[in-house]
Amino acid sequence: LKAQGLLEKIEDYEVVLGKCYRCGDVVEPLLSKQWFVKMKPLATPAIAAVERGFTRLVPENWKNLYFDWMRNIRDWCISRQIWWGHRLPAWTCKDCGEITVSREDPEACAHCGSENIVQEEDVLDTWFSSALWPFSTLGWPEDTPELRLYYPTSLLVTSFDILFFWVARMLMMGLHFMGAVPFRDVYIHALVRDEKGQKMSKSRGNVIDPLVMIEKYGTDAFRFTLAALAAQGRDIKLAESRIEGYRHFVNKIWNAARFVLLNLDGYEKVDLSQATLPKESRWILSRLQKTIERVRRSLDEYEFDQAALGIYHFFWHEFCDWYVEMSKRFLAQGGEAKRLAQNVLVEVLEKSLRLLHPFMPFVTEEIWQAIPHEGEALIVAPYPRPQRAFIDEGVEAELNKVKELIVAIRAIRADYNLHPTQEIKAIVRAEREEKLTLFQEFSPVIKQLARLKTLEFQLGGLRPKGAASVVLADAEVFVPLEGLVDVASELKKLKKDEEKTLKELSRVKGRLEN
Repeated sequence: LKAQGLLEKIEDYEVVLGKCYRCGDVVEPLLSKQWFVKMKPLATPAIAAVERGFTRLVPENWKNLYFDWMRNIRDWCISRQIWWGHRLPAWTCKDCGEITVSREDPEACAHCGSENIVQEEDVLDTWFSSALWPFSTLGWPEDTPELRLYYPTSLLVTSFDILFFWVARMLMMGLHFMGAVPFRDVYIHALVRDEKGQKMSKSRGNVIDPLVMIEKYGTDAFRFTLAALAAQGRDIKLAESRIEGYRHFVNKIWNAARFVLLNLDGYEKVDLSQATLPKESRWILSRLQKTIERVRRSLDEYEFDQAALGIYHFFWHEFCDWYVEMSKRFLAQGGEAKRLAQNVLVEVLEKSLRLLHPFMPFVTEEIWQAIPHEGEALIVAPYPRPQRAFIDEGVEAELNKVKELIVAIRAIRADYNLHPTQEIKAIVRAEREEKLTLFQEFSPVIKQLARLKTLEFQLGGLRPKGAASVVLADAEVFVPLEGLVDVASELKKLKKDEEKTLKELSRVKGRLEN
């Protein structure tokens, strides 16, 4: 072209250059014969299986990506030129050139009868043999007892990055060869990232080594952390501080069990369904049943974070923070009150350990073996089912009001820096007598948990002077501050806070009116 004057110009042109990942040499494109599988006939039934709910993807938002892949699927090149793998079951005749495909090794060409045949040297794509895994491992193509029992299975747990490579292909192969989907549910778990949401890598130096975390904080704490952070549709942002935090929860469980075990002297099992229980015990048993319902429902929906947080909240913030403290009064009374409290403590602890066992298998098994129980091991014990007879909405509503009052008194303590052990006086005021009746009924537990020297009840009338107050839903609570705080100093502090608030209000008004 240059010699004939037909070449307009010569310039460098940048191209994407493929290189071998092992030796770095340039890889030149080369046309070659390959084996393909026609995918449209296989994809259509697999699309329908998900559309009709025969197989469910969890979370559901992955269905959109699945359908996009399957509806735009291309024929699949299944041959690979590597050393290891399943050799293609195809033999080429050296005489007639035809190909014989057979399950068994043929002795002669199926077309001309020549024995001069050579097996294909290419091997199957690894995802092709993986696609056969759900049934090939159970004796297929033979009709084995294992195949009849275990196919289809209930659940596949996998990562999103192999949804097409593996999950979709298992669905297609299962429907084609077995006439049924290989699994009912596919749970697509999250990716574990660092606390800033970055993908972990050695070059960034942000890798959290599970073995190091297990050695440092224990397996149970590490397992529970991953479950508690495994919200559907969101990657896990893992920080060491979160693992450390849930180790405190393991310690809380251990200490609660220790308290129960130390108070089981003279323990005799009682049928709680037939016993006359105090409202405090009826409350915790009702909350236990609702927690069991919540945890089971969350596990059924693969909401592992909700299941973990549900049992966490119940055990720490209801059983430990409230009922364990309430039970101390009954244990101190002795007799029937003590016997019933012991049984309620054991019942709640034992059921809680069962709920926690899938998340924390080691510490729960250790504690369970030490407390009164039925069965040989927690790992084979049935998972708790709610006993609806114990659910008591009325008692829950009453205890919520009592807890609200106790929390209000504790808040006043904190606001005025009153020491937690300092016994103080509280006055509960209401306009109607029936509003006071509930608090009067629970006055022993209110005095115990709020650490009150005296608890008075006032029907209407003037509000006490010189007292800190909190307005509740059905009443007001007052804590007289005389002799407890420097009133002049507190008034000065409040005046300063008022001036600061008014200044901020004026600033905001000015901006809004501008």
